[in-house]
Amino acid sequence: MSVTLKRMGEILSAFNNKDLEAIVEGFDEDGEFLPAAGAHPYGECFKGHKAIRTALAGRFAVVPDIQWVDAHTWISGERAVTEWRLTGTGPNGPINQLGCDLWTFRENKVLKKDIYYKQVTA
Repeated sequence: MSVTLKRMGEILSAFNNKDLEAIVEGFDEDGEFLPAAGAHPYGECFKGHKAIRTALAGRFAVVPDIQWVDAHTWISGERAVTEWRLTGTGPNGPINQLGCDLWTFRENKVLKKDIYYKQVTA
């Protein structure tokens, strides 16, 4: 069964509401969350519900007003791409940057969320 735009909307809402339980339950038990930054070519990899919850709780604590807006999603079978604009206020001030997520699903659960975003230098 392919993921749907409705399901993608539910996932985005969970992230914008910082609903850790809904986000984590949307991931497969073997799900991977790959932020854009990290010590490896792929950034970092948080695997499994506990690691994903911890990583996102940390992100939400650092940027408590984080929002993914102006989102557009394309779906092909068990894969999806979502473009968005990230807004919020981080330790160094306002955040306003474009990015995208590459999603892989298994049985309507997130198997992998791989994040890419523009590096704002000004």
